[in-house]
Amino acid sequence: MAHTIVTVDAFTDRPFAGNPAAVCVLDAYPNGGWMQAVAREMNLSETAFVVPRDDGDWDLRWFSPTVEVDLCGHATLASAHVLWQDGRVGKGDPVRFHTRSGVLGARPDGDWIELDFPAAPANDPLVEVRELASDDELRAFKPDMAELEARTARVVYYTAPGGDGFDYADRVFGPKLGIPEDPATGSAHCTLAPLWAGRLGKDELMARQVSARGGVFRVRVAGDRVNVAVDQAGRDGGAVGIDDGGGAVGIDIPSAADGGDLAVLGDDGVGIEDRLLHGAREHQPDIADHELGRAGGLGLIVGHGFFLVVQCLRGPGRGILRAA
Repeated sequence: MAHTIVTVDAFTDRPFAGNPAAVCVLDAYPNGGWMQAVAREMNLSETAFVVPRDDGDWDLRWFSPTVEVDLCGHATLASAHVLWQDGRVGKGDPVRFHTRSGVLGARPDGDWIELDFPAAPANDPLVEVRELASDDELRAFKPDMAELEARTARVVYYTAPGGDGFDYADRVFGPKLGIPEDPATGSAHCTLAPLWAGRLGKDELMARQVSARGGVFRVRVAGDRVNVAVDQAGRDGGAVGIDDGGGAVGIDIPSAADGGDLAVLGDDGVGIEDRLLHGAREHQPDIADHELGRAGGLGLIVGHGFFLVVQCLRGPGRGILRAA
């Protein structure tokens, strides 16, 4: 049996920006080793695994390439996006996820999507906050990855006063988790929003992550909760699939019981003989033309740390990777 995994760019309104996450919706959780292997194969900062509950909510777990993590903002947004796009949840309906960090929410709020997260404890030993003097200094900063990896903290947030009308800016590094720099990190604001809200004397702030891909966040501190909202209509918010039509790219992956390589298939299920997971091959334009030529959007298929650009089908017949 094969499972479909979808790659979504979160915290952006355009492809190839924001923070990519992989999302796999399952009927029930397989063993953790299989999920970790899939996350390692996808080689994104997080891969999310979503399972329906009898009460209408959803269970959600996140894996980096090396470990299971307690909280991930962009993969939560990506998971909600997939459930809305696939019709598993009505597009105007809120989504509730049960996670290792408690119950998290995602709901449309006009042009925004708002995520409801717990505020992080100020003395969390797994998180370190470092401050720089300005937005410009933060953009230019080049971290010592070996030093960061040697720290007790699993993730280090660098933050500074914001420029261009933003209240604060940040960058996020987690080499200990297999994430040198995370491009757009919703969960960072569980720590940073209370810090800056107290300093600036206001509960609602605008934050910008100044990584190369970037992200913009509206954050609101409400007691022991932090609401992180992203603009799905403009600037740098929301979530999109990584083809140019906004449809997510589908990949089929073998289940824990299956073996075999992965191969690109067209909508008729005909496999391409070239196996992709034994190293990136030279460009072969006939792959896209022969099998996926009826599609209209560029997509990205990920495996073993390389990226293969192909034509991807939209809708139920989209291009997939499948056990062959």
